[in-house]
Amino acid sequence: MIRKLLIANRGEIACRIIRTARGMGLSTVAVYSDADSGALHVEMADEAVHLGGSAPAESYLDGARVIAAALETGAEAVHPGYGFLSENPDFVQDVETAGLIFVGPPASAIRQMGLKDAAKDLMSKAGVPVVPGYHGADQDADRLAEEAARIGYPVLVKAVAGGGGKGMRLVERAGEFADALASAQAEAQGAFGNPSVLIEKYIEQPRHIEVQVFGDRHGNAVHLFERDCSLQRRHQKVIEEAPAPGMTAQVRAAMGEAAVRAARSIGYVGAGTVEFIVDGADGLRPDGFWFMEMNTRLQVEHPVTEAVTGIDLVEWQVRVASGEPLPMSQEEIPLQGHAFEARLYAEDVPAGFLPATGRLEHLRFSDLARNDSGVREGDEISPWYDPMIAKVITQGPSRSVALARLSRALEQTEVGGTVTNIAFLEALSRHAGFARGDVDTGLIGRDLADLVREDTPSVEIVARAALAAAGLDGDRDAFFGFSLWQPPSRRVELRRGEEAYSVVMEVVDGARVDLRVEGVHLPCRRRSSGWLIGERREPGPARLLDGAVVVFAGQPWAFDLPDPLERGGSATQAGNVVEAPMPGVVRRVLVQAGQAVAEGDRLAVLEAMKMEHGLAAARSGVVAEVLVAEGAQVAAHDPLIRLVPEDAE
Repeated sequence: MIRKLLIANRGEIACRIIRTARGMGLSTVAVYSDADSGALHVEMADEAVHLGGSAPAESYLDGARVIAAALETGAEAVHPGYGFLSENPDFVQDVETAGLIFVGPPASAIRQMGLKDAAKDLMSKAGVPVVPGYHGADQDADRLAEEAARIGYPVLVKAVAGGGGKGMRLVERAGEFADALASAQAEAQGAFGNPSVLIEKYIEQPRHIEVQVFGDRHGNAVHLFERDCSLQRRHQKVIEEAPAPGMTAQVRAAMGEAAVRAARSIGYVGAGTVEFIVDGADGLRPDGFWFMEMNTRLQVEHPVTEAVTGIDLVEWQVRVASGEPLPMSQEEIPLQGHAFEARLYAEDVPAGFLPATGRLEHLRFSDLARNDSGVREGDEISPWYDPMIAKVITQGPSRSVALARLSRALEQTEVGGTVTNIAFLEALSRHAGFARGDVDTGLIGRDLADLVREDTPSVEIVARAALAAAGLDGDRDAFFGFSLWQPPSRRVELRRGEEAYSVVMEVVDGARVDLRVEGVHLPCRRRSSGWLIGERREPGPARLLDGAVVVFAGQPWAFDLPDPLERGGSATQAGNVVEAPMPGVVRRVLVQAGQAVAEGDRLAVLEAMKMEHGLAAARSGVVAEVLVAEGAQVAAHDPLIRLVPEDAE
């Protein structure tokens, strides 16, 4: 058995591998870049080795440095995770040449599956069904156009060395073929250094169903059933599930047999995934699926397979790499219940799902889910790497229960400090067609406008924000303190983008506050479990983050807290008196009597609503007198500083 394992990766997958290795009694070695010097996976591992600069080419893609780190620390094996070097056959060869164990398939298997055209030819010869198409070496434009016409439109033009949708174009009619081909070839050249393409029949209502396979060094191979990855946006997976909706025993057996045949044909060892494109137009059929590609590594979505089988796939990887036979035969592998995985990213959905950065000022996950994450509260989402925050995985005895748990878990997830796709994921989890199991790869694209539509916050959410802005989230004594305000009512101003909200608050007693929001009366009661707003429990917890109040209710609803002085309330025009715009404590007095001040100069700092507010001069003048001392508790409209014109006698 391997005793010491180096993980040649970062983020959530490195943390996930470390957890299993620790449970197996193995020592672990992490590697890291400059940007990841304080990362969670570095903290979790028993040892850590610095690789180099923040750019992947200077660190995680430097195979020689990774191997040197393994040798320096006495690691016996290297686990590549996914991405980076995981499907690089030259790296696998170098690892083994150095006398180390690669926790994954042999270099020969990776090479055979590395190019889509060669892989499909190989699969066709192995008896695995392949989509009708042209995978030949002749890349002449006229020849490719002839093949497209022979296959029949619509067709897909796909880069042979592609992935992630790069170098892929859908062509619906012959007149569009030449431009689409040139565009795909140019993109393939730029992304992969290889302009070659293949042509395939386009399936009108495609589903993406993949089968988890496992092989050992003793000639055994099994499948661990299927995952449906049809919910995609621009060929990137968004939510995955296992098993596939609508799957029958007959189709599962046919797909599983084909996947195992594919693995055996290349002498596969370890965890891999055989991906099929499936015609979903008329239900799943034994003759309605075709080989698309094989991923010769652990997949991002492997936790859903673990959830429905109860098998730790990383443990299997380590045991197989150590030379053990597969722990179970095909007949012994269970399939129970249903599971979903949603990929939570830092990305700006309204701006077109652009990757985002930022410090995670607040991070809370739901207890309803398994949350695979490589970040903690306070960590920075770096521009150098994939902006994944977590994989949110739920399971249940049925698809409907597992999906309900996913929706609720997303609603309970709290991320502050960066924009995320959480509202999009939650909307997708509630999509009526998805709930019925009517999934295909075009679902998100068809309904994108509704899935990314930004809703208006309810009056309950605005009320919750106002309660937090007023500081009513502390212990019971704080609420009695609130009841001592003079006067016993006040107004809280909030802003969300261009929308302004004015909330009037009236204290009833130490645990009750009446609010009026947009003309709606909402009695609020403080209970041990949270606020009761109107007739409902609080819509979600609220946090004051970086000058704003954020209500976590299905999505983070952020409200700015405008400085009252922006509304011209810093000084009365008649008496030139600077007043307290709200109850609070005077933390600093920045001027003294006789001092000349200019318009906009800060005169004092008032602490209120857990924030500091600068009080500025409304116009130039001279400080006639300071009417308050630092540390004084003041009520709204209390006079603080009196100004006189500069030419006053």
